[in-house]
Amino acid sequence: MTPERRERLLSVLKKRQVNLTVVLEDVQDPHNVAAVMRTCDAVGMQDVYIITSKPPRDKNWGHRSSSSAKQWLTIHEFDNAADCFTELRKHYDKILTTHLAADAVSLYDIDFKGSVALVFGNEQNGVSEAARAMADGNFIIPQMGIIRSLNISVACAVSIYEAMRQKTIAGHYQQQSLPDDRYNTLLTEWGFKAEDLE
Repeated sequence: MTPERRERLLSVLKKRQVNLTVVLEDVQDPHNVAAVMRTCDAVGMQDVYIITSKPPRDKNWGHRSSSSAKQWLTIHEFDNAADCFTELRKHYDKILTTHLAADAVSLYDIDFKGSVALVFGNEQNGVSEAARAMADGNFIIPQMGIIRSLNISVACAVSIYEAMRQKTIAGHYQQQSLPDDRYNTLLTEWGFKAEDLE
């Protein structure tokens, strides 16, 4: 490993955030999944949850559009929302779904300094009723146009960049967020050897 690559990977790993995640429920277009992964990596997210209760069109998750982002992320896969939400409850204080509901809060009213999981549904039907029933609430991205929805990958990008903005102001990226054991595990997964850490 070159010194430059070593420093780059260590810098990225130290900024990984453990209190923010994205959940994708039955997103069918692999390019959308891959684009979300790329954005998750860009904002320093480590964990992404994928619920696949319907057969996806393609499991390759858009290799080109992800720029291999998935190799740097920890992907948690589930075949139903209930099991996924059970696991999410172990790690995140609040689970919010994207849904146009009367009680939905604005994206910009979410406190991303806390521990939050954001759930995005599939391209046709959005988040399922089952997932919404298990969540702590719904949120929307304010829009001024006639069409009231965004492409899933765009909606996710807008949302988690708002999270990054808040977390940056709060100083979350200036200190290691990952617990030491998780940090060390990822060092190994990312190809570090003992001599790389000397």
